Amino acid sequence: MMVYTDPARRHEFVLLFDVRDGNPNGDPDAGNMPRIDPETMYGLVTDVALKRKVRDYVSGVLNIPIFIQSRTTLNTLIREAFESVGYVPPGIDLDPEELDDQDLVEWLQEKGDVGFSVDGKRLLYSGESRNRRDIQRELTDGLPEEHQQLRQKLTRIARRLGDVLNKGAGQVSAREKQEDARKELCRKYYDIRIFGAVLSTGLNAGQVRGPVQFTFARTVDPIQPLDLTITRQARTNTVRMGKKGNAEMGRKPVVPYGLYRAHGYFNPYLAKETGVTTQDLETLWDALQNLFEFDRSAARGEMHVRGLIVFTHDNPKGNAPAHKLFDLVTVRRRDGVSVPRGYHDYAVVIHRDDLPPGVTLSVLVEP
Repeated sequence: MMVYTDPARRHEFVLLFDVRDGNPNGDPDAGNMPRIDPETMYGLVTDVALKRKVRDYVSGVLNIPIFIQSRTTLNTLIREAFESVGYVPPGIDLDPEELDDQDLVEWLQEKGDVGFSVDGKRLLYSGESRNRRDIQRELTDGLPEEHQQLRQKLTRIARRLGDVLNKGAGQVSAREKQEDARKELCRKYYDIRIFGAVLSTGLNAGQVRGPVQFTFARTVDPIQPLDLTITRQARTNTVRMGKKGNAEMGRKPVVPYGLYRAHGYFNPYLAKETGVTTQDLETLWDALQNLFEFDRSAARGEMHVRGLIVFTHDNPKGNAPAHKLFDLVTVRRRDGVSVPRGYHDYAVVIHRDDLPPGVTLSVLVEP
């Protein structure tokens, strides 16, 4: 086992990647332009975007199950975990009229924080209340007075649900199975073990703090994003077919060139709680080395991982502060370069001779 795959040790890492003529992380609040720090014009890529690429590689390439995905709702995955450890949530069937009432269904879905969840045609309940009055109070809490018709429907639902709960004396509660369900979710899904997750959107399995955390990635130098005009000859509808000209206009935001740097942390104490294994860490480093190899698109341009440097501590508590280890990796423009337009316009230096005692350096991608 390599030291950087040991989940019982503390690790920090530096990730370097670049983009040429692409948009690494668009900002929906700015017309999908590349994210920047407006005061300094340094480019940004969020930690969420980096985690998404790790998840996509783990799921799409390695075929390892992940929790945060779009094929199945999160509440369904949480419910399946509860059921696998022996919990059967009580519930009632919603009639067709109730299912067709969009306001009613949306209101019930918003009540997930008190134990309600809509699963297909059924309303499931995992809260602690057991009588109709308390359930009605939970269902109608926060409902404006003018919504009397919706209140009446909720009252009828509370009555039916209360009858079901009263007949289920001695039934195992969700709270009794909460810890078992949390452990099952950690065991089953890689991204929960590594990044953690909020598991209380439906049945409440609590919250998992992930042992791996990323910072935002920030460019080494300021960037100047471009918003390019593009054209296409295809028309989207018959109205546009009648307009003059033989092309439609569009926009393509890009970064001409940017070298990004992100930092990451691995906490061995949280890893023990979530059940991280040596294989999980091997998978993480594999994903980071191949972060963009299977994420190609016209919008991304050319993106490449240029460096992955891991610092491993002998002591789980750490042998040196993280910021001092990060300072051992310096990135600067080469002499004579005023506007960087490629990776070779930079010099990356790892100060190996200044490595503190008890810290091992592993270069997984040589800068």
